[in-house]
Amino acid sequence: MANLDKYRVNPKKFSLKDFDTKDKTERNGSKEENEAALYELATEINALQDILHAEGKKKVLLILQGMDTSGKDGTVRHVFKETDPLGIRLASFKAPSGEELAHDYLWRVHQQVPKAGELVIFNRSHYEDVLIVKVHNWIDEAECKRRYAQINDFERLLTETGTTIIKCFLHISKQEQKKRLQERLDNPDKTWKFNPGDLEERKLWPDYTDAYEQAIKATSTVHAPWYIVPADSKTNRNLLISRLLLNTLKKMNLNYPPVPEAFKSIVID
Repeated sequence: MANLDKYRVNPKKFSLKDFDTKDKTERNGSKEENEAALYELATEINALQDILHAEGKKKVLLILQGMDTSGKDGTVRHVFKETDPLGIRLASFKAPSGEELAHDYLWRVHQQVPKAGELVIFNRSHYEDVLIVKVHNWIDEAECKRRYAQINDFERLLTETGTTIIKCFLHISKQEQKKRLQERLDNPDKTWKFNPGDLEERKLWPDYTDAYEQAIKATSTVHAPWYIVPADSKTNRNLLISRLLLNTLKKMNLNYPPVPEAFKSIVID
């Protein structure tokens, strides 16, 4: 198992500048060898997720955050490509509806957290409520700090009631984002993903970087740590998140439920 601790955020001495977006440490060998490694990881994740679902006691929440084009959708496709969909669920968070705005900002999020035996992936999350709203000055600094504390309390509630949380920031460079946005424009099969509004948000890159840095530093806790995932390389990104998830599942001491005594005497004609 790779040394995953180096990607874990230490809030006492954290800066995004200390993490190289171009890092390819998790890759090893040829393209074919990396694809084989990813397949093996996906197979192991599937096996452990099957036990998680069968046991029906513990819960896992994988949070994916990152700049536009950082690869949240691609991560889900590759990390879970061998996983039985029975015990996993994807929740995506876009602009809140009128009904959602009528409640507190965590209301819609709490409805999507995993139930016992379930692994849930958040594609974006409650962190949008301390990121985009902060960058656009829809909340002030005092409210933002209150939300950091509320998020920490919320995540502690989840962990104390049986949820293991993995938070990944998919860290890409502005140059890599430019490349991926251009690919969306140039490839007719990907143009549907292009949103002109992304270009306006791109102009705010320094503000988003600062907002992410502050949010990660304020909310990387013992019970719900952040991991910085170098993501200029899609292969590196997929391998690292696969290893983080697999390592987490292995530490959970998952077991299939015991066979009921009554079943042992059953004979099927």
